[in-house]
Amino acid sequence: MKVCKNIFLICAVFFLCDFKPRSVSIADKKPNIVYILVDQWRAQAGGYAGDPNAHTPNIDRLAGVSLNVRNAVSGMPVCSPHRASLMSGQYPLTHGVFMNDVLLDTNAVTLGKVYAQNGYDTGFIGKWHIDGHGRRSYIPATRHQGFEYWKALECTHNYNHSEYYIGNDPERKVWDGYDVTEQSSDAITYIRKHAYQDEPFVLFVSMGAPHDPYQTAPEKYRKMFEDKKIILRENVPAGKREKAIETLRGYYAHMAAIDDNVGEIWKALTDTKIEENTIFVFTADHGDLLGSHGWWNKQQPYNESIRVPFLMHYPKAFGTKGSVSDILLNTPDIMPTLLGLSNVAAPRSMEGIDYSEVLRGKQKSGVTETLISCVQPFGQWPRSRGGKEYRGIVTQRYTYTRDLNGPWQLFDNEKDPFQLNNLVGNSEHKGLQASLDGRLSKLLRERNDKFLPGLEYVKKWNYVIDETETVPYRDMNYEGKPLVED
Repeated sequence: MKVCKNIFLICAVFFLCDFKPRSVSIADKKPNIVYILVDQWRAQAGGYAGDPNAHTPNIDRLAGVSLNVRNAVSGMPVCSPHRASLMSGQYPLTHGVFMNDVLLDTNAVTLGKVYAQNGYDTGFIGKWHIDGHGRRSYIPATRHQGFEYWKALECTHNYNHSEYYIGNDPERKVWDGYDVTEQSSDAITYIRKHAYQDEPFVLFVSMGAPHDPYQTAPEKYRKMFEDKKIILRENVPAGKREKAIETLRGYYAHMAAIDDNVGEIWKALTDTKIEENTIFVFTADHGDLLGSHGWWNKQQPYNESIRVPFLMHYPKAFGTKGSVSDILLNTPDIMPTLLGLSNVAAPRSMEGIDYSEVLRGKQKSGVTETLISCVQPFGQWPRSRGGKEYRGIVTQRYTYTRDLNGPWQLFDNEKDPFQLNNLVGNSEHKGLQASLDGRLSKLLRERNDKFLPGLEYVKKWNYVIDETETVPYRDMNYEGKPLVED
């Protein structure tokens, strides 16, 4: 009888202490994050954004059930600066990555490290571009910035022979076929594996497309646009129209391929029943001028370059009716905002704004302007092609920039959405220009940005540049020896 009594007491203790395995309720569990980052997709592209040329049914559908942050800005619209700010929550003059192909300090407090320290599984697939040791070079785990699952390469735009490294293995692999599809398939495998685990996860899927070369999407997508009438933006000059049309056919083909794969990744979230508690983001590192104002690619302060899509699908917090936010979300704001939505404490090193309570509808944003800049022109926009340093602000209505010689551009984006009428020096807008210039000066003081010539910052950070004032990218192995081309 005594033995039975003891057994009863032991069972009771286990029951009361809840020693049995139990699943954490969705109300208590931290959200997963699936962050799709594409390269050079401007905010004006996509069916949901009003682009008559685009075929993006999945992303359009996603926009219809998501929070659309329609004033998202790439504060320094180039690949490496954006990615370094995304990963650190800092501005380029703080982390030092204001040019492509330089290293983000491995001691930096990064998004991957913070989530890993807070119990998250962390994964990164695709284009990295903040290692600075060569675009095809092996990146050891000590430079993965907190990401444990790793199938990445520093940078490639050879989408049909796309190389990558797995974890800490120094042997280069090649994705089978078009890398957007293969990387998405790998992301789906990751999601299905981690969906039923107790630990939340954060997964970045970083795609190189639709960045040029434009004519390299799979044939079925290129055929969709080969005979399609392409409607150009009003700010494409007559002499650039033929080239712009041909370029856009390939650009939209890459977009259509990305759209199919975004749909498949989204389906994996619904199939595994984790969509409700997953922050699913679709965005880009910067835009693409694609002939607008007679220019191509990025770096410049025009809307086609600095504005990016930013769709955030998080049913638990935002529902599924679809909504629009007008916050001025800049690149350094993304990390603190994600951490806020995840109920993870933000490190003091971050300089960006946590908009999580604003997006939840519990606060109003008091931010009236955000900073855009080019610290040092390089690469596709060198000084020989008109490249120059600038600082500027974007407000809900205006874009104002100053170069080293003074006021440069002022656009009323409400009345002049194609930015065809530069108001700098216009007597009717003298007061507006002075006001915006004062707001820019205040923001620069807050950022301790003295707006020096770019080469002063190059010297400060000891970057080695070539005759075009660009950091030349190189391919080196882990020991610092040149790689031999295969």
